[in-house]
Amino acid sequence: MIIILKQDVQQDEIELFRKNMQALGFVLQDIIGETTHMIGLAGDTSTLSPESISRLSFVQSIMKVSEPYKLAGRKFHPQDTVIDVSGRKIGGGHFSVIAGPCSVESEEQILSIAHDINKSGAGFMRGGAFKPRTSPYAFQGLGLDGLTLLKIARQKTGLPIVTEIMSQEYLKAFEEDVDVIQIGARNMQNFPLLREVGRLKKTVLLKRGLSSTIEELLMAAEYIMSGGTTQIILCERGIRTFETATRNTLDLSAIPVLQKKTHLPVIVDPSHGTGYWYLVEPMALAAVAAGADGLIIEVHNKPEEALCDGQQSITPEVFHKLMKKISAVHAAITV
Repeated sequence: MIIILKQDVQQDEIELFRKNMQALGFVLQDIIGETTHMIGLAGDTSTLSPESISRLSFVQSIMKVSEPYKLAGRKFHPQDTVIDVSGRKIGGGHFSVIAGPCSVESEEQILSIAHDINKSGAGFMRGGAFKPRTSPYAFQGLGLDGLTLLKIARQKTGLPIVTEIMSQEYLKAFEEDVDVIQIGARNMQNFPLLREVGRLKKTVLLKRGLSSTIEELLMAAEYIMSGGTTQIILCERGIRTFETATRNTLDLSAIPVLQKKTHLPVIVDPSHGTGYWYLVEPMALAAVAAGADGLIIEVHNKPEEALCDGQQSITPEVFHKLMKKISAVHAAITV
């Protein structure tokens, strides 16, 4: 529900209304234009009487919001959200690339890659400390030791850390040490985890689930936002279809669809989206051309020896050349 306020209203009446609505569990969002002031009301509004609210002295009119994703939708928040992490921005015209290995394997490995991607112009460093793997016998990551190595790499390069959380058990460590908390595809609908991560009030990178619709992705974002944070980056990383030529089917049409429906920035993962290193460049450039707000790319200094997803990782040398092409394409579409 969106409540359109009259001009020159008494602020004390509005504040009392806010407190009453918050006490009932609703989330309120101000929508301020040049000549209008509206309040978005998110929650189970079926319990409210539109007629009663319309009679309040400061209410000009009310408007029902049909979409189930109230906080993530553009009706509540028409302007693009700009994510700012230590001066690195994504969204609202700001483009950035997140890069790094699938898994943190050693201090030497993560430091080498971090220095390389930093020189090439990456804005953030990704690296898995905890890894969700299909096989229980596959490498599961270094855990908290891997997080310590990421912190060392951040200290040496200044690159903010992006890494995936898998369990509520590590919420405190992620709150203290991680700049952008990633929710992976397999946890996109882990609703208890989404709410708890939202309560940390940190930036969250939310990846689309393996077989999830765009609306389901937005509803997952709504769970996080209902927890308290507004700083969410959505990531298209490919979905599972009947096609077997690639690891997943990279849905680039999701970029403009999401940008129409939500104010949250949208980035693309061409590494998981295709599963093969030689497809990363063409799909990365296609994503930029389609209007993505950023990319997340797997980079490894020795892909043939990688403990995880080496087949879809590009080398620092290839990444450096790709960054130049990304800059050229982005410049071409923003003239």
